[in-house]
Amino acid sequence: MKIKKLVSLILAVVIVLSFAGCVNQHANKENNEGTSLKNKDYRIAATSVATCEILEALGVESEHVIGIPHSDAYTVPKVYENAKSLGNPMAPDMEILKSLNADIVFTPNSLEGELKQKYDDIGVKSYFLNLKSVDGMYASIKDIGNMLGKTEEADKLVKEYEQFKAELSEENKNENPPKVLILMGLPGSYVVATESSYVGSLVKLAGAENVYGDGDGSDFLNVNVEDMLNKKPDIILRTAHALPEQVKIMFEDEFKTNDIWKHFDAVKNGKVYDLDNNKCGMSATFRYKDAINDLKTVLYEK
Repeated sequence: MKIKKLVSLILAVVIVLSFAGCVNQHANKENNEGTSLKNKDYRIAATSVATCEILEALGVESEHVIGIPHSDAYTVPKVYENAKSLGNPMAPDMEILKSLNADIVFTPNSLEGELKQKYDDIGVKSYFLNLKSVDGMYASIKDIGNMLGKTEEADKLVKEYEQFKAELSEENKNENPPKVLILMGLPGSYVVATESSYVGSLVKLAGAENVYGDGDGSDFLNVNVEDMLNKKPDIILRTAHALPEQVKIMFEDEFKTNDIWKHFDAVKNGKVYDLDNNKCGMSATFRYKDAINDLKTVLYEK
């Protein structure tokens, strides 16, 4: 039992550290500047499943993707499944990466603070995708399209997204936007997600109002419950960074044992919802449309 608790604690610490890196909202223009792999037999290492999905959507052939992450929770696109495993997306194996002689490594920018220097140390050029919002993801898609000579494919994806946003805006214009509090949890702790986070950007796209706005650019805020109560949210949404079953139990216990929650109108009115963290988690993916459809169900009771 002690070993299990220790493992959970270590996982929680790793996850907390990842929150600290979730600040930069912009695609890494400095690393991208001057990068072009259009006219060579380029070799790409991708350290996240979401990044592999973007490469697949751009039509990047399997022979160009030589390194992929290992994930028990998500599946790498089948087209790349024979590439070399780089291990944990949050801590890719630098020895393996160096041995692959990749022209560039693609990584979510939430890990830039932890990994940029390590990539530099082994002499691998890096580009950090902005997966902190749907808009950020498509900005990165355009960057990668330019790098790899896939501008036509990238433009098509961006056009489809812009059309989706326009249709969504038209659909939402007659709705009364609810005020929403979003809690992002990990075992034993939780933070408030602003609209600068991925899940917050989904709620914003769905037409609701985040009671903490954009957090002055911060994805997550440490806020006491009394301050949350003063924001008077109509709806409380809860999701998980990782270990969703443990987080769900943690939230249920918190809402039962912390007496202040019973004073929230959202709690009194039964407007507390647990989101699927595969759709409403930390990083933007092409599942955002499904996520928004789920959100509309709880935000507008459709």
